Amino acid sequence: MGGYLMSAPETPRAPLSAIPADLVSVADYARYAPAFIPHPVMEYIAGGGADELSLKRNRSALDALQILPRALVDCTAGGTHTQVLGERLRHPVLLAPVAFQTLVHPEGELATAEAASVLETGMVASTLSSVSLEAIAARCSAPKWFQLYMQQSRDFTLQLVRRAEAAGYTQLMVTVDAPLHGIRNRAQRAGYVLPPGVEAVNLKDRPPLPSASFEPSQSIVFQGMMSEVPKWDDIAWLQTQTRLPITLKGLLHPADVQRAQDMGLAGAVISNHGGRTLDCVPSPIEMLPQIRQRVGQDFCLLLDGAIERGTDVFKALAMGADAVLLGRPQLYALAVAGKLGVAHLLRILREELEVTMALAGTPTIADITAEALLPR
Repeated sequence: MGGYLMSAPETPRAPLSAIPADLVSVADYARYAPAFIPHPVMEYIAGGGADELSLKRNRSALDALQILPRALVDCTAGGTHTQVLGERLRHPVLLAPVAFQTLVHPEGELATAEAASVLETGMVASTLSSVSLEAIAARCSAPKWFQLYMQQSRDFTLQLVRRAEAAGYTQLMVTVDAPLHGIRNRAQRAGYVLPPGVEAVNLKDRPPLPSASFEPSQSIVFQGMMSEVPKWDDIAWLQTQTRLPITLKGLLHPADVQRAQDMGLAGAVISNHGGRTLDCVPSPIEMLPQIRQRVGQDFCLLLDGAIERGTDVFKALAMGADAVLLGRPQLYALAVAGKLGVAHLLRILREELEVTMALAGTPTIADITAEALLPR
């Protein structure tokens, strides 16, 4: 197959059973994906919040960083192995929690879990997965963490946590930056709705949400949707209910990360939700250095947002991250070639990271420090 498939056909193509010769980078999967994903779904996945300024900034901020290589370094004992939150990882890359993966492939999260296992890549399963958390865990032999959206009912939240514990998940990642959807105009213009047959199966037994009526002076946002979202007290409560380490996903402000550290949480994911919630916020990579300076070297900091190259992973580690999370690309690869695509995607990224480390003269993850980047 030659060339990129950039247009969206009326009927999406079936996933490929072999990788095309010209599909050689993570970004190539994004270029192929429109031919394999229905247009409204593609716009929902690819789009950001409002004018997508944060979405674009995530990429441009990474591009602005420059690697400053050292020559004549002995790299023969090098490798990408690392340790994050007490778990040994083959490389400092994890698959971020991504909802509703059967939107793009019939096997959804199960195929992703198998690919993660083959490439020894940690996977974070979403509360909003279209396959049960137990089924995902059974397919995943790599490190597996569970992403939690806290529910209005504490009892139901606790049910999800107990299910995750019983299924063998070893970490909880609580998303805190999306208490309600951002303004997603691109998805609105495309007419995106969740298609029949795709649902958040982990929430099937959720108690009915309370109905409410509002006075003319009240807001459906503030007095409605925001009245039941989690707060810091709820995180403190969750700490008392589980022995699993807890990280908070979606922090950008240094004071919030400091508070998480002070509470004894395990870590934080510096993230703006892929530019999908609040627009006009800084990119995670811009905030990372001052956050790292504030919390010190021992507090675990992960990062997501526009990771597409081994050089991106390298830059994030040099700026202070312990590992990165990969979001949208896993959906593109899943749509294009199923579990083969996701495995190929991860292999590309790991090999690019190895090449970057070798050429930069930083043979181990510990060698990747701020000195490996050109000072700004």
